[in-house]
Amino acid sequence: MLRLARFKATDRVLLIICLMYLVTYIDRVNIGTAAPAMQKELGLTNFELGLAFSAFAYPYAFFQIAGGWLGDRLGPRMTLLICGAIWSAATVAIGFVEGAVSLVIARFVLGIGEGSAFPTATRALANWMAADRRGFAQGITHAFARLGNALTPPLIAFLIVALSWRDSFIIVGIISFAWVALWFWYFRDDPRDHKHVTPEEIAVLPTVKIAGERKAVPWRRLLKRMLPVTLTDFCYGWTLWLFLNWIPSYFLHQYQLDIKKSAIFASGVFFAGVVGDTVGGVVSDRILRKTGSVSKARVSVIVVGFLGAFLFMLPVLFVTDLVTITLCLSGAFFFAELIVAPIWAVPMDIAPQHSGTASGFMNFGFGLAGMISPVVFGAVIDATGRWDLPFVASLGLLLLGAVLALRMRPDEPFLDDVAEDRPPVVTGPAAVRPQA
Repeated sequence: MLRLARFKATDRVLLIICLMYLVTYIDRVNIGTAAPAMQKELGLTNFELGLAFSAFAYPYAFFQIAGGWLGDRLGPRMTLLICGAIWSAATVAIGFVEGAVSLVIARFVLGIGEGSAFPTATRALANWMAADRRGFAQGITHAFARLGNALTPPLIAFLIVALSWRDSFIIVGIISFAWVALWFWYFRDDPRDHKHVTPEEIAVLPTVKIAGERKAVPWRRLLKRMLPVTLTDFCYGWTLWLFLNWIPSYFLHQYQLDIKKSAIFASGVFFAGVVGDTVGGVVSDRILRKTGSVSKARVSVIVVGFLGAFLFMLPVLFVTDLVTITLCLSGAFFFAELIVAPIWAVPMDIAPQHSGTASGFMNFGFGLAGMISPVVFGAVIDATGRWDLPFVASLGLLLLGAVLALRMRPDEPFLDDVAEDRPPVVTGPAAVRPQA
């Protein structure tokens, strides 16, 4: 009989962070399902609705860095309390909007709150996860994000039918507030301050400085060190935004499917991403335990992900059979999502003392791709009428991402100005677990 004691404090913290990824993705993509009802009641044009969609992306991209820095300075507990309250309030506020202007403002505020979430969560994981669990942790958290993306359409549709589109936002916002309360009640920045952490857990966790004890961020040197990771994440992000924004419409228009059938095919593709997120983290950590090489554990999985996604996406330009295309897109999304866990572990490997800021630098590339790619995709489709051409740019960026990944060097930790803040250089199996 399994004992509840086996569900350790580190596991509970990881579960709470997984729930954050689930909730934030529901909050950000729920507007896609509610859009037709909102557009009809509020009298929105397609252009105004497009502005509301994009209003989230701009603050989200820029608050990656600011939010990551805030997580390093204030600590994850306080930062996610503030940011969680912001994105929860913004979600509730969408249920009360009266027109295009108020909707755009609410979506903009939502981007501010959520822009800080993932970098700050990475800072929390850097404190609470041993080095050989970081890949798994990033994989499972992002799997919950993809699960949120898959669950949102039926959840929001049910709430709209049962109540109204306004009530759907209010209810989801209240659930977000409940997560914020759970986070603040259970989480502590330093695991050693948590009453449920065991000595066995403490023994494998890194010794880190928290909140006011940390030194100033060496911005220029850290940016230079993280730039290859940022560029690599841009290449990945371009493809992810292609899938999230356009795959349902691709099935709808390219194969003249109705909305229900296109949603079924798109859901199958997205589920492959849930599996890819988890597998990428497990494989990366397994390589780390076996070889002791951070570079092999992170870079090799990322390169395989880019190349695998390229090979599976290539037939989209030449094959017309619906089932074959669906299988190819599912394979491409699976391999693309293999990238997520190891690339999010890289900031923790390179700069654990500044992992919030470092992951903010990295995910700015993802946000930038989200600002540019939808405009490019739409322009290409409007100009040509072809829904397969947006995949061409993704194919090129997948190959570029594989090359850029070789320059990330997670095996060379970022050295701070103060010797006592320097993380260890991992050179063998015995060095998998960081020391003070």
